[in-house]
Amino acid sequence: MAFSMKDKNVIITGGGKGIGKSITEVFLKEGANVVFSGRNEKTGEETVKEFSKYSNKLKFIKADVAIEEDTQNLFKMSNDYLGSIDIVVLNAGYFPQQRIQDMTSSDWDTVVDINLKGVFLNTKEAMKYLKEGGRIVITSSITGNKVGNPGLGHYGAAKGGVNGFMRTAALELSTKGITINAVEPGNIMTPGMENVLGAKYIKDQESIIPLSKLGEPEDIAYAIIFLASDEAKYITGQSIVVDGGQILPESALDLH
Repeated sequence: MAFSMKDKNVIITGGGKGIGKSITEVFLKEGANVVFSGRNEKTGEETVKEFSKYSNKLKFIKADVAIEEDTQNLFKMSNDYLGSIDIVVLNAGYFPQQRIQDMTSSDWDTVVDINLKGVFLNTKEAMKYLKEGGRIVITSSITGNKVGNPGLGHYGAAKGGVNGFMRTAALELSTKGITINAVEPGNIMTPGMENVLGAKYIKDQESIIPLSKLGEPEDIAYAIIFLASDEAKYITGQSIVVDGGQILPESALDLH
């Protein structure tokens, strides 16, 4: 079977809710052994309980991707539990809505630390454990890379930085035979999307998406599975946009 994850050892940051939860589930369904992290211990343990039907090799570790000590502990504990690490999925993210005029430097730092610094810290740590053939896949975004979004200036800056960092990391990791790539989701229907951005935002976005609907978390998960697979061995430093065609129209009139 193409893109099989059977017996692959995987770390997923932010793997207990939203898109990350779907990534965790899809890797387990495809036969992987998974350690996932998050900041909410209750959510993490609930996810372990829910997904234990797929595998007995599943573990949650509480960790904040923006704290170096947490990251070091995550990788050490994961390596001890799994025996080795083949794939690292850097999915943890945070996207509060704040207009620039209302944004504090602390607001900025929190969002950039989680979305960008976290990718740096976890990539650096992954380099200590991944061997030739290893994979790193990042959940990036069309925001900051392809489009802007009022209220997400800090998030867009961080995600734009993620793709820039990834390209240089790809060059440095290539000497070790390790690839690093990203998936850029458009608007994906998650509890976070509905709770943070609201029903009106969702309806407005659907009106400008050529496929006329928001994506589902598993749409992102399967793109990540591909980039993490053995079949994607010749792809590095690239990003795949998964957005239902959202960035294609020159104007909303093109859809009518």
